[in-house]
This record gives sequence, structure tokens and C-alpha cells, in this order.
Amino acid sequence: MIYYDKLIFELSAPGRKGYTLPANRYPVHAAVPGTLRRAEAPALPEVSEPDVVRHYTNLSQMNFGVDTGFYPLGSCTMKYNPKINEEIAAMPSFTGLHPLQPSETVQGALEVYWETEQALRALTGLEAFTFNPCAGAHGELTGLMIIKRYHELRGDTARTKIIVPDSAHGTNPASAAVAGFEVVEVKSLENGRIDVEALKELLGPDVAGIMMTNPNTLGLFETEIKTIAALVHEAGGLLYYDGANMNPLMGVVRPGDMGFDVMHLNLHKTFSTPHGGGGPGSGPVGVAPHLVRCLPLPRVIREADGHFSLLGAEENSAGKVSGFLGNFGVILRALAYIKMLGRQNVRRVGELSTLGANYIKECLKDVYKLPIEGVCKHEFVFDGLVNDGAREGVPGATTLDVAKRLLDYGFHAPTIYFPLLFHQALMIEPTETESKETLDRFIAVMRQIAAEAAEDPDILHNAPHDTPVRRPDETQAARNPILKAL
Repeated sequence: MIYYDKLIFELSAPGRKGYTLPANRYPVHAAVPGTLRRAEAPALPEVSEPDVVRHYTNLSQMNFGVDTGFYPLGSCTMKYNPKINEEIAAMPSFTGLHPLQPSETVQGALEVYWETEQALRALTGLEAFTFNPCAGAHGELTGLMIIKRYHELRGDTARTKIIVPDSAHGTNPASAAVAGFEVVEVKSLENGRIDVEALKELLGPDVAGIMMTNPNTLGLFETEIKTIAALVHEAGGLLYYDGANMNPLMGVVRPGDMGFDVMHLNLHKTFSTPHGGGGPGSGPVGVAPHLVRCLPLPRVIREADGHFSLLGAEENSAGKVSGFLGNFGVILRALAYIKMLGRQNVRRVGELSTLGANYIKECLKDVYKLPIEGVCKHEFVFDGLVNDGAREGVPGATTLDVAKRLLDYGFHAPTIYFPLLFHQALMIEPTETESKETLDRFIAVMRQIAAEAAEDPDILHNAPHDTPVRRPDETQAARNPILKAL
């Protein structure tokens, strides 16, 4: 691959143009008023059309995406995004709508919301959803607002604490703190699951609820979930389900049946909208029957005559969390994905993602340390290399080194150094959309990297070798980024 090393401004040459604008058809009085015009012309690059096309095509090839290679990023479910979803979301009948149109003129769009809600109800076992949250963490905050409102309506204002496992996603304690709760950590056992006895000691009249991911961040199903639910409910608290790891459970197990009261789903993960780089996203929040009155508004409801309308007033609601009904395009893509799978195939998502994760784990556990044996769900965590090549005067290869070396072989790195339970954590998550051939290539490369680490760890220390950007000082890159070519 040949990479340009110049910015678009550095390709500029005076007088060069890649466009021709039509002559102005409007009279002089239609010109922009002088008070609104620039004092000087904008400093735009002057380039030909081929230069523009080559510049941006080159930039796109310097990035890594799920359309260009395997993306085994743990806890993020970076699955392939079916192009039919994109075509549907780009239809002018949808893209031409405005959120302030009267509901009578957007019945089709409202039906999309309603149908998606019915599908999510069936998949989760919960009673109703709000689509207002625009991301997973936004959904977490919304769910915690609902929990707080529920306790307020009961006059139980002493419940100020949220319990969070030590294996939780980092957004869980952050969201709880933003919602005004005190965060209390519950430890995990050596088998990676919540210590139920430790949980019992934390429960009391000041606990509003517990936030959990199931399967947890280690990819392990919380086998004591029914006991945990009974204990929390008996203490007067609620259970919040972080839906980031819902991929292996679709069509297999429903959070509502486990005893969860509130949950968010990441439509941009589990239901195939392209994500990363800050968006787009959608984090709809579902609730059990006793919390429906607390859902943020507006919500789409179906009238007895089949007409769709917006419910915009409810005195018990937790409040308003976004300007409209969330990111419509993401919700539309999710509905297309669900309909394409159908009831008969949605279960295969969980089965295949779980099969792929266990296949990779078993094929690599002789060369990468597996801290917890046993069947995992959609993801698992290694704790560094079995033989990192360390010897006198030669430092061993780290998880970061493995991640960097993977880039030379055309694979995106998995999540590293998370969860914090293991010093050299390497979290791998294949999705249901990856073939066995792709998984086999990944396994072969991981074994090759393990061999390199054992024989000559400097190969990994200096990786990547073949990327346009080699190995920046990551601390300096974050604090003092260089935003132009050198």
C-alpha cells in the first residue's frame, strides 16, 4: 500500500479547480448582506478533482473498519453491518422527514418505533421501551434516573447506593455517579462471577439497586443470577441490566426472565448499526411493568384504531433525556436487521458468537494464559502470553505488544488491559458474522505472534512495522497530539 504523506492543503496549487459552479441566476439584491459576509475569502485548498478523490480514498484506506478486516474487539460486538440496512435507512421516504412534523404525516416512522419496541419486548421479556437515549452510556443514565424516580414515588428517598461488580464496564460506576448515587463495589470470586456472600453484606435499606452485565465482562454467565435477583428484590432494590453483552443471549435467554427490572440495549452493537468513533448510537431502555410510568417521554403508542401517536405527558416520568425520539436511522437499521433474521434465526446469533469464542479460546490457551477455565459466552479474556520471551537483559512481550503486532497481519487488536481483574488482559470477541476460515486465520496469526514473542520479543516491541503510523508515544499522543503531517 502506498500512502500519501501530504494534507489536502499541501496538495493545493493557486488557480487549480476541480469544479465549475453555474452562473448566478439571482438579482443583486439577493446577495448576502455585507454584515454577514467574510472580510476575507476562506482559506480553502485549490486542487483538481482527481487529487480530491485520491486524497480522501487514501485516508479511508489508512483506517481500519469491519468492512476491511476482522475486528475482534471485546465487549463491543463489532459485527458486519448488512448493506440492506443502509439502503433502507437511506430511503428518501425516511431521510426527508423532520422531527417536528405533525404525527399524522409521519405514521410510517412512528410505526417503525412501535414495531421495533414490540421486537425488543419479545427478545428481552420487558414491558415497554423508550428510544430517547442516544448511546449505551446515555441509556445507563436514563435507567438509573428511572430507578431513582421509582424510589422517589414510593417515598423511599434513603436509597442512595448502587452496587457495581468489580468486573463491570467502566461506564457503570460513572453513570451511577452522574445520576447522584454512591457507588459500592462488590467483589468477584476466583471463578470470575459475583461473590453472592459478599453481596449479602452490602444489601440494606440504603441500596437502590445493582448494575450487572450478564454474561459479565469476562464472557461468563452469572449462574447465580436468580439468587442475586431474589436477594436484591428482597432488600427493596432493583436490578439494572447493561445490555452491552446481549449478543450471545438473543433468542436464548431474556433479561426479564432473569429478574432484571431495567435494561438498556446497544442497537449499534447487538443490532448491527456501524459504530465506533463516537457514533452513531442508540441505547433504548426497557422496563418491567411496575416501572412503565417512569419512562422518559415522548413515547410512541398505538391507539385502538391502529393510529400511532405520541404520549407526551406523564407526571410520574423520570423526565426528558433527549430532544426527540433518539437516533431514528439507527433504530430503522435495527428493525431491518431483526426482520431479516426473523424469529427462527435470531437465536443463531447467540449460538454462533458463543461457538466462535470458545473455538478461538480452546485453540490458543496453550500459548496464551487462560486465567479462568470453562465454557464462555461471546467473549473471553487471556492474561498475556505463556512464554513472553523475557530473559536476562531482554524484556518480555506484553499484551500491548501483541495488539500492535496484530496490525501487521491485517487484524484489528482486541480490547487490552480490560477488565482490570488481570494485569495483561486481552479480551477477544468474535461475532456471529465471521466465518470459520477467518477465525482460523486469526488463530494462526496469534500463534505466530506467540512464537515470535518467545524467540525474539523485539519484533513485537517495535511493532507495527507496516502501518502508516508506527508506534507513537501513547501518553504524548493523548496529551500533545500532532494534527498535521511532518
